[in-house]
Amino acid sequence: MSRSQEVILTNMCLIEDEAGRFVMQIRDPKRYDWAGAVFPGGHIEDGESLHAAVVREVCEETGLSISNPKLMGIKHFYTRKDNIRYLVFLYRANRFTGELTSSEEGVTKAELDAGLIDLADGMEDTFPIFFEEKVSELFYERDTADILQTFFF
Repeated sequence: MSRSQEVILTNMCLIEDEAGRFVMQIRDPKRYDWAGAVFPGGHIEDGESLHAAVVREVCEETGLSISNPKLMGIKHFYTRKDNIRYLVFLYRANRFTGELTSSEEGVTKAELDAGLIDLADGMEDTFPIFFEEKVSELFYERDTADILQTFFF
């Protein structure tokens, strides 16, 4: 049995300002497979550190330069169709400089909790990692009936 598999490394960062508002991006359904509001992030490049990748991706997508992003946990899943594991490193940052360019600003935790934001599929599942101290891992797995199961650790 092989101990290796193809892995796609990605990241996502919750950026919070002093007023408790979050930066979110609204993904266009015409451009992306999954659309709706998400925290900024993206792919980790070959040879790049996890830290450098989240700083770069946030800057590319929002115009903000974050400092001291804190790794909050990980979201991961395996696709049977492609035989690929996806790892999403989830960060939180509240220190940044720069001018916000391409994101919607001003989303609050209360708005997220109340369902007032049209979130991308699976986005709400990440909230415990960002907001609950005892949760650091989210894993999606399909059972024998091909029903998606969600596990928090």
